[in-house]
Amino acid sequence: MDHQQEVREFLTSRRAKISPERAGLPAGTRRRVPGLRRSEVAALADMSVEYYAKLERGNLAGASPAVLEAVARALRLDDAERAHLLRLAQAADGTDALTRPRRRRSARQWTPHRSLRWTLDAITGGPAFVRNGRMDILAENALARAFYRDVHASAGNQGNLARFAFLDPASHRFYPDWEPAADITVAILRTEAGRNPYDKELHDLVGELSTRSDEFRTRWGAHDVRHHGTGTKRYHHAVVGALTLAYEGLEMAAEPGLTLTVYTAEPGSPSEEGLRLLASWAATRDERQSARQT
Repeated sequence: MDHQQEVREFLTSRRAKISPERAGLPAGTRRRVPGLRRSEVAALADMSVEYYAKLERGNLAGASPAVLEAVARALRLDDAERAHLLRLAQAADGTDALTRPRRRRSARQWTPHRSLRWTLDAITGGPAFVRNGRMDILAENALARAFYRDVHASAGNQGNLARFAFLDPASHRFYPDWEPAADITVAILRTEAGRNPYDKELHDLVGELSTRSDEFRTRWGAHDVRHHGTGTKRYHHAVVGALTLAYEGLEMAAEPGLTLTVYTAEPGSPSEEGLRLLASWAATRDERQSARQT
């Protein structure tokens, strides 16, 4: 990905989202661009139009933290967007270790250490899995394997949640709220692109999805980023039906760049009963597979 283009498109897209009214400015008439003008952002950030224009052209190298914070305030960036802007600036300066090439964690090559397997297997009440920023499922407990059965069955998918969401029609059944699920998926990939711009496998994945999915390409062009740590989602599982699950995403200190996600259901809810049924189904399936192998 071209770094200057990434900066330019990110700042332009954020500027287009801020209305004059939201920024506390008079709307005026005969506005030629959506959102704010460059001159208005410059005024809000207390800098010259020429300097802000330079930043928006993609020249973030040398921009001070105070300048970046002023731009973030002017554009009303949220925490995820602020962090993304900072990473883009650090990448331009070559000063952020997070933006340098990291050890590759391919779904085909990375192996979880024993204690991580034990940890995942100890979680029996809900699906638990480890993913990287490309949304490859790298390790999972038995309930997660059953929960994501459609993902693993998807032809040519290689256990990737983004490929499943945009290239497999089964995803529209699995995610009853497919539109916001798709938005989140792309925002996670866009955040990872800012965090690790040297990841060739991520570039290849984005190129593949952009070529094969109009829905992905449109969302990728929006330059939305987000932190994805906690929340609630609805699913429709082919075996047990409707599930409403809460999730917690935990960054792994021992494995930078990887996230451990655990899904749980409200105690006493139909979804909790659904997870019990799914666990029972998975255990019966595993027993049958073991019997066929002996």
